[in-house]
Amino acid sequence: MTYVVTDNCIRCKYMDCVEVCPVDCFYEGENMLVINPSECIDCGVCEPECPAEAILPDTENGLEKWLELNTKFSAEWPNITVKGDAPADADAMSGIENKLEKFFSPEPGAGN
Repeated sequence: MTYVVTDNCIRCKYMDCVEVCPVDCFYEGENMLVINPSECIDCGVCEPECPAEAILPDTENGLEKWLELNTKFSAEWPNITVKGDAPADADAMSGIENKLEKFFSPEPGAGN
């Protein structure tokens, strides 16, 4: 098992999760974060820290595409270990449906 970042992180990107991760397995895209499944130790401390409730265990049904997305982009995006500022419209973007199709950017973030 591993944890994956899902749809609701897109354009929310609160980053509370990165500071509690004991193995620094978060990677930053332009408008979302992902978890490297090979580095995740399945501790689960990140899940309750996410205000957008976008982090889920990959054992839940229907998360296969999110496992693939997290795997792919964690290999391309820079590592992030320090919480940055969430987008100004993060609260307004939380809960919007189909964010992957509407808003996802494959561009890397700044990392740290």
